[in-house]
Amino acid sequence: MIYKKTTLLFTVIAFLAIVLNPSLFAKPIAGALSKNKVVPVIELSGNGYERGLKHGSLLKKEIAEVYGKWKDGIHKNTGSNADSVIAKFYASTNFEPIIKKLEPDLLEEVKGIAKGSGQPYRDVLCFQLVDEFWVYMDRLRQANGNHCSGIGVGASNGSPAYIAQNMDVENYMNGYQVLLHIAQNKNTPQQYVLSCAGLIALNGVNEYSVGVCVNTLLELKASTDGLPVAFVIRGILGKKTGKEALEFLQTVKHASGQNYILGVKDKVYDFEASAGKVVRFIPNASNPSLVYHTNHAIANDDIKPWYIKDHRQILAGLAKTDNSVIRFASLKNRLDFSGNTVSVEKIKQTLRSKDDLINPVCRDYSSAYPGFTFSSVILTLGNNPSIQLTDASPDQAEYITHFFEK
Repeated sequence: MIYKKTTLLFTVIAFLAIVLNPSLFAKPIAGALSKNKVVPVIELSGNGYERGLKHGSLLKKEIAEVYGKWKDGIHKNTGSNADSVIAKFYASTNFEPIIKKLEPDLLEEVKGIAKGSGQPYRDVLCFQLVDEFWVYMDRLRQANGNHCSGIGVGASNGSPAYIAQNMDVENYMNGYQVLLHIAQNKNTPQQYVLSCAGLIALNGVNEYSVGVCVNTLLELKASTDGLPVAFVIRGILGKKTGKEALEFLQTVKHASGQNYILGVKDKVYDFEASAGKVVRFIPNASNPSLVYHTNHAIANDDIKPWYIKDHRQILAGLAKTDNSVIRFASLKNRLDFSGNTVSVEKIKQTLRSKDDLINPVCRDYSSAYPGFTFSSVILTLGNNPSIQLTDASPDQAEYITHFFEK
């Protein structure tokens, strides 16, 4: 199935379908996800506030639901009132000045979501700070690690470049997948952005073939006044050239430890970013056009003190039962070979893999486990960029392709 918006009438029909057909957001049942499910496409245009206002208004019901589940999870995990925890988290950081300085249009988008959805601005802003909240909880030693797996393949032998990942998140987001289709506006490129109702970004690609996928690196040092991950993602997608995207990623002050797989036209890059430094990572020096990553730092040594021992054990090969280490080995075994081009089908097979049943690359939704593969995404770069994504884990949902307007 290929989505391509061709007329205003189609846009109106899509708008009405989202508003009038609640089955688009029907809650999936564990173990019974349909291969016919499709992530709803949310058409956004205008300046930041206008985009956010439409986002919040269209998904008002869904945003209220997912925010409620988010707060229920905070209460369950901390034993404290969620609003009190969020207030303390908000007071412990100072992200707004750097967002306003570097990405003012995105801060206005957050304000628009708040207005359109009727949710408090503080809640909407803090909901954007998925990784930064994990950092805050990590300082309290209450964090649950994330489990994303990412891949990047440079162009070769007539095949385009790809970047891809399984976006694993906490269970409360189950059923609230959205694909934001952002229209070109002044200096902002057209974009496809995987997200959750009420959130500005998880990963994505723009019409200039600049794409980004991310993995949490919780052990890397963080900053309470750096640029949060969601705004780094959208900042990258706002760039028209690889040079601009690379410079932005490598020079911005980062709020939390994160691995960024950046795709630009025919090339792919992997960077481990902490508050103190951004370090390029190449898994195999003999094949720099192939990258892959999970959730432990390898190249960047800007480590939080309480993770230094674990970090040394991982680098020494002594952490063979670690979830991230096991998934990294799975990616390496499936992808790291010479003499052959890594095809899109090979990428799909890898993202669907469960080589270790306890620590799989592909994680089905289950209420018994705290996280799952929210969506599997493959971004095709080059002259005809596109996004393929699933609604749920890729073993239970088909990849649907979306192309850009010309």
